[in-house]
Amino acid sequence: MFRSQPRRKIFSARLLWHISRTVAERPDVMPKVRDLPHRPGVYLFKDRFNRVIYVGKARDLNKRVGQYFHPSRQQRSDRKTAALLDSIWDLETHVVKSEPESLLLEGKLIKEYRPRYNVSFRDDKKFLLVKVNLNDPFPKFTLTRIKKDDGARYFGPFAHAGSLRKTLSLLRRKFHLRTCLPVVPGEIDYKHCLQHIIKNCSAPCVNKITRAGYLAQVKLACDFLDGASTEMLNEFRGEMKKAAERLDFEKAAELRNLLDDLRRTTAPTKRFARQFETTVRPEQDLAALQEALGLAEPPAIIECFDISNISITHKVASMVCFVGGKPSRENYRRYRIRTVEGQDDFASMAEVVKRRYARVLNEGIRKPSLIVVDGGKGQLGSARAQLKELGLGDLPIIGLAKEREEIFRPGIREPLVIDHSSGAIRLLQRIRDEAHRVANGYHQLLMKQRMNESRLDDCPGISENRKRLLLRHFGSMDRLRHASVGEITAIPGIGPKMAETLVEFFAKLKRRGAALEPEALPDEAVGKDVVLGPDAAEAAEIPIDPAPALEETAPGVMMYTLKAKP
Repeated sequence: MFRSQPRRKIFSARLLWHISRTVAERPDVMPKVRDLPHRPGVYLFKDRFNRVIYVGKARDLNKRVGQYFHPSRQQRSDRKTAALLDSIWDLETHVVKSEPESLLLEGKLIKEYRPRYNVSFRDDKKFLLVKVNLNDPFPKFTLTRIKKDDGARYFGPFAHAGSLRKTLSLLRRKFHLRTCLPVVPGEIDYKHCLQHIIKNCSAPCVNKITRAGYLAQVKLACDFLDGASTEMLNEFRGEMKKAAERLDFEKAAELRNLLDDLRRTTAPTKRFARQFETTVRPEQDLAALQEALGLAEPPAIIECFDISNISITHKVASMVCFVGGKPSRENYRRYRIRTVEGQDDFASMAEVVKRRYARVLNEGIRKPSLIVVDGGKGQLGSARAQLKELGLGDLPIIGLAKEREEIFRPGIREPLVIDHSSGAIRLLQRIRDEAHRVANGYHQLLMKQRMNESRLDDCPGISENRKRLLLRHFGSMDRLRHASVGEITAIPGIGPKMAETLVEFFAKLKRRGAALEPEALPDEAVGKDVVLGPDAAEAAEIPIDPAPALEETAPGVMMYTLKAKP
């Protein structure tokens, strides 16, 4: 013990010398900061390896970037900002024309560089575009986030989504454009539409306007989105002044807000065409991944699995597929976990991998070049065991742990850590994040559907049609709950036996489940959610697990998931 103390002192001295040397060698960025222009733009902070670690936007580059290096800011900064400031060795700026343009460029650069100190814009969500296909019989304007090569015309992207939606609504009213869903609307759609009655639509579906006349209106709206908006802006400006002269200040304020929305939407940010070197290069990223993993060839087809089991009610998984380094969404798959009880990531991963590749073998689907599982050694081991059981043990497979982006490989104890600036790790991150997004989205969808379910779904013998009849007749669950057998029987399609079943069902709920006998829990109910009061839950002979009470039935009443008898 005593021998190690001099060594520790030597090591500490060397460490302090290295830190002082590093600090002394750090370049001074203040001359660059002082020379920054007082114009809107985007700034990029870089570390000593010339990696982008933070991207930000500014209305005034000189003032915004200078704030980071002000002594008072450095003293009051939190841990994250202090760590960022300690890591800055260089900075780069891009001047733009307006603040909305800086917002668009900031989002673009964050998605490309994925800086470690940025939180927003790191997902796959993009800014809104306006789409119109002039080849349709009666074109309409829609919002989208993905620009496709489908012959349609696109406007944008637009930084202010709220202003864009209000502007698009105004255009539809101003130029009498349709909003209905059918590609070719007809007389049936006209009967269910009120837009023509309130003079918002020119009703091309029933020939109230010719196709040539309708297309002329659409082109006028396109010209407006292209920037030919001076006439309309002057018109609303005149109306605003007249309203103010009449002392109608509410109307004037409404027109003022509308003018602001129109100015934001028609600002020339859509002509933003600056080209920056992109970091998303699929072919180079695949080559880098091949070299890092020691594969025989670049992995042309990569499949990635992720588990989402936030709650016991719904356990789901996702499988995303990248072909040539790009998402192949038609090959995405979503799974509900069937055989796993509780929250067990390892068993869930094993089930999904087995189901996927058993189907690959049975249906002759092409095999992937590389399999990626979201997780560490446990998830990798579970998936690997299932592949061996199916005779696919020769398929390359890795695990990607999120905390330090470590790559786990079968038969190798130490994880592989790749430089975060490498295209290989960026490709794996994109695949893993996409699998995470799909799994979480599916889980949220199932939870939303469960929230929308009615209490009548738990009543035996109630079909969707009968549920609609009951709710349409009584108007609410509260009225149905207090209805008598005679009142329920008066509904066409509901017999006396069904009415008695309903009354008995609501009576049990009203008694908070206290009178529910053990024999009311049959074996067929295993795996389903039931509503029980505290006394009935305690008396039940079938084992139960408490599940989240997604819909409160009465005070003290809980929702339980029935399990199989031991």
